[in-house]
Amino acid sequence: MDIFALFTTRVIDALRADYPQLDNELLARVVVEPPRDAAHGDLSTNAAMVVAKPLGKNPREVAAALVERFKADADVSAVDVAGPGFINFRLNDAVWFRVLRSVAAAGADFGRTDIGKGERVNVEYVSANPTGPMHVGHTRGAVFGDALASLMAWSGYEVTREFYINDTGGQTIILGQSALLRYREALGETIEIPSGFYPGDYLVPVGQALKAQYGAGLLDMPEQEAVLIARETALAAMMELIKADLAQLNIHHDVFFSERTLHGQGGDIQTTLDWLREQGMVYEGRLEPPKGKTPEEWEDREQTLFRATDYGDDTDRALIKSDGSYTYFAADIAYHRNKYLRGFKHMVNVLGADHSGYVKRLQAAVKAVSHGEADIDVRICQLVRLLKNGEPFKMSKRSGDLVTLSDLVDEVGSDATRFMLLFRRNDAAMDFDFALVKEQTRDNPVFYVQYAHARASSVFRTAARDMPELDVSPAALAAADIELLSSPADLELIRLIGAWPRTVAAATLAHEPHRAAFYVHELAAALHGFWAKGKDDPQLRFVNPSDPKLTLARLALVDAVRQVIRNGLGLLGVTAPDELS
Repeated sequence: MDIFALFTTRVIDALRADYPQLDNELLARVVVEPPRDAAHGDLSTNAAMVVAKPLGKNPREVAAALVERFKADADVSAVDVAGPGFINFRLNDAVWFRVLRSVAAAGADFGRTDIGKGERVNVEYVSANPTGPMHVGHTRGAVFGDALASLMAWSGYEVTREFYINDTGGQTIILGQSALLRYREALGETIEIPSGFYPGDYLVPVGQALKAQYGAGLLDMPEQEAVLIARETALAAMMELIKADLAQLNIHHDVFFSERTLHGQGGDIQTTLDWLREQGMVYEGRLEPPKGKTPEEWEDREQTLFRATDYGDDTDRALIKSDGSYTYFAADIAYHRNKYLRGFKHMVNVLGADHSGYVKRLQAAVKAVSHGEADIDVRICQLVRLLKNGEPFKMSKRSGDLVTLSDLVDEVGSDATRFMLLFRRNDAAMDFDFALVKEQTRDNPVFYVQYAHARASSVFRTAARDMPELDVSPAALAAADIELLSSPADLELIRLIGAWPRTVAAATLAHEPHRAAFYVHELAAALHGFWAKGKDDPQLRFVNPSDPKLTLARLALVDAVRQVIRNGLGLLGVTAPDELS
């Protein structure tokens, strides 16, 4: 039961009844949300201010008319106009008891929405160069993309999780050269890895695999041919390594799309360029030198340009280099046209901090290739700084000078890695303190939330010990007299539970999974706070042997909190333990 969605519908229905001329686009701007100050009520809406100007009325006049309508609503105990035209509602306790019962009825589905209505969305994330293991920078985007995909799937979208393999270009040739050096090492040569090559020990097994397959045969081949063979072996090995790294965080993709398939005669890039020319979206011209380039670095020449500025970009974009090869952006256009032709009208790309300049060009590309039918949201994940006790922390590393995903998970575990990387907005740089995430204190967010779930489970063990005759089966909890939960502390906790469906919907629409992390932390804090109040007030204890009916009602409340925390952690890819060691 989403009380906010329910009252949004009621408010819009009331507006339609009074003002049938209002259109759906305008009414979609009506919001029902918690008021900024809880003292003002349970719900607040901007409805009057949204529709007043089109109606030619004063917002408070429209609000006053709506207030009169809602005074007759059986679920509303008080309603009034505030400020320039906000409407605040206070709900009857019976509403919150219905919310609590809806948690037991929905169980693992409480908070699930259908706002996606089955629409297909492509979430592309990670897409790391297959030249080595995943590092910490990749890890944040991987966790963010995976949580967002889960959130959107839970909200009714048909989600495809996609990994774009950058398996062409100069970096893959360097990978092949680096692997060939490790091959020589496997044959017994002493090697020196030049600057610019990939130095990590993760290529040692690739060299050994090449030796096992080819013996010394690669030494007899022209070096260019041997490099290409080494590259293919290395690329396959690196993709398996990346998949294994991601599996440590329970991240799995549906599609691995090879950039190489876009290239070549008759490939998607050529097909897309031909289509762009047919559509008049490409022309031959010159560009102004980009900012920061010296005249020596700038090549002033006639070139093939995409009319990106017609679609919101800051400048038109080159598609073909002076040597005749395609630019990276040409591949980007072709790839996103490929997505559109596969039926995706909604796309999300999760990119690293060094890709912030890609946002407008990708938006322009998608708008062009879909004639405005598709949309793309480019989410940038900012940098992660590793700390220990507040000081920069350098770990021993297995891959040159990078801290890998595997290093991170080995140090703190999957749950801590995922939750901590989600416990901050993706577009804000963050500190990851190894000492903090290992603490079993309230200062460690992941421990604090998991402890709340474990504490809720411990309440049931306490009830079984102290009240062995009390039936605490799901059926008994569903039938509990929850109307006994009339204290301010009880109702405050139930109201917070009732905010979960709205949180899911808002996080989905905003593409912000951190909202779910923030919410479960807030709910955990509320449970811990209630526990503390019970130490001072026996009437607020979860288990009270002298009052079986109130105990059963409180257990129903605790079970609802436990369920919502479990649902929230599940969306974030974090476990909800019943006990903590």
